[in-house]
Amino acid sequence: MTLPADLQRPAYGSAGLGDVLPGVSAALGAPVPRGELPADPLGLTGALQGARRVAVLLVDGLGADLVRDHADLAPTLAALSSPAGDLAAPCPSTTPVSLTTLATGLPPGSHGVLGFVTDVPGEDRTLNHTQWADDPDPAEWMAQPTVFQRAAAEGVAVTAVGPWAYAGSGLTEAAYRGGGYTGSVGPGDLTALMRTALDAGPRALVYGYLAELDLAGHVRGVDSPSWRAQLRQVDALVAQLVDGLPHDGALLVTADHGMLDVPAHTRLDLDEEPDLADGVRLLAGEPRARYVHAEPGAEADLLDRWRGVLGDRAWVVGRDEAIASGVFGPVDDRLAARIGDVVALARGTWALVSPRLEPGPSRLAAYHGSLTATELAIPLLLARGRGLA
Repeated sequence: MTLPADLQRPAYGSAGLGDVLPGVSAALGAPVPRGELPADPLGLTGALQGARRVAVLLVDGLGADLVRDHADLAPTLAALSSPAGDLAAPCPSTTPVSLTTLATGLPPGSHGVLGFVTDVPGEDRTLNHTQWADDPDPAEWMAQPTVFQRAAAEGVAVTAVGPWAYAGSGLTEAAYRGGGYTGSVGPGDLTALMRTALDAGPRALVYGYLAELDLAGHVRGVDSPSWRAQLRQVDALVAQLVDGLPHDGALLVTADHGMLDVPAHTRLDLDEEPDLADGVRLLAGEPRARYVHAEPGAEADLLDRWRGVLGDRAWVVGRDEAIASGVFGPVDDRLAARIGDVVALARGTWALVSPRLEPGPSRLAAYHGSLTATELAIPLLLARGRGLA
């Protein structure tokens, strides 16, 4: 199926976020099986040659276009090498999906975390993956092994470092299992903990997650003094990590998605469109990547109405069409029902908001989730320790 010209199909198994950790693990002498996907399509075994301790920092919301557009604010990032060019986030281009894709090395259709908010099939409720505790059981909801587990089984010292508040969450338990999770209490603490973890063994894989840039973008917008100030802080943190690399260490910096500002005139209020609500059992997803679950028997009519109302503001397809398009990668039949009967991925700067159901998210300044180049393109930047230069 052909996507609209302004939307792109993510690159799974060739130049995607899910290819990073398998490549790092291979470089550390612990290649992971990926089914039909290649072990190291990014060539990280060569780029990391000689490295025995590798840190991977994921900066939430640090899209590749944003890095290029603000190189003057981030000289450390701008000076790093790019071993494989831009990578692609998965679909939807949103944090829970991306973190699980990174951690497993698999497309969303294989690991099952298929959106920010998804239906829990058969239970008439939704799951917000950022507010997930232990229901559903993380080991069952996301049953695939992680790269962290596989690397640890091969003797690599594995550590994941992220916000203290996320310790023990469902998403943490699903995506980061296999490595001990160390909670950080701020960006400075994150830096110190990652540097310490690099010395945990003769071979070490250290993952760090930084959330603040994404939050500043959502609340203030990516074209705001607040976002630019936060980018300067990210650059300073990266500089500290680079300066503290062991002689046989390396740092990779990447992201989970880009983001874009959404002005008032490209916000469609779903609550003001009664034709869109008729036949809807559950509204899931997020403003730029909607999943709509229909009442039994209403699927076809619902799809027609959403296509008619949204027009060219979104790519609107049924579940089977969305799966056939390949945007999720191959989809396990047991996971398909988590995708909506209707899938609506926003085009341009449109957002499909619902102030009644989602008052907080509907007030944000910037969004992501769809398949525009700005949302999909993420950087992969490399610094090597002095002993490897």
